[in-house]
Amino acid sequence: MARARGQVRGDPNIQGEEIGRINGRGACGVESAVRIKSVADVRMIPQPTVGCRTASALWPWVVNGAKPAVGSAGGGIASMGVVSHYADRNWNSAASGWLFEHAFGRAIDIAGIKLKSGREITVLRGWNTAGDGARLRKMWRAACGLFGTVLGPEANRFHADHFHFDTARYRSGSYCR
Repeated sequence: MARARGQVRGDPNIQGEEIGRINGRGACGVESAVRIKSVADVRMIPQPTVGCRTASALWPWVVNGAKPAVGSAGGGIASMGVVSHYADRNWNSAASGWLFEHAFGRAIDIAGIKLKSGREITVLRGWNTAGDGARLRKMWRAACGLFGTVLGPEANRFHADHFHFDTARYRSGSYCR
């Protein structure tokens, strides 16, 4: 019963609360914002605010990408460390320039995961290691196609410590780097 009460957009696999419209400066804002507590029983810390399409894309990534990449190591995934979600600002926090997908609730940045054992796997420290690097690369690859843009440590210096996933749509298909 509690699971049904906490579901987002009618999906019991995504727990949180529906916020509705968020008005931002200028073109910023989110039409149907949600705050996510967990996806497929994996807690999101802190709880991100994103649009419905981004929330919906997270579920197949967690279930088919993140969880299989970790497997039973450390008892499995307990939570994910979110470092950015909806933010009313320009790309890379520049004083001027174009708005990035975070400004519309279409993006989320994840820096790492915490296992049930308490051990953390971070993008910054784990990307170039043998065991965790393979897991992180598998997670990154699994996001390609589910999200419009998937960026990680090899994309540029701004993504050295996290994955950026957004649901922007491109005629040429997903951009994964």
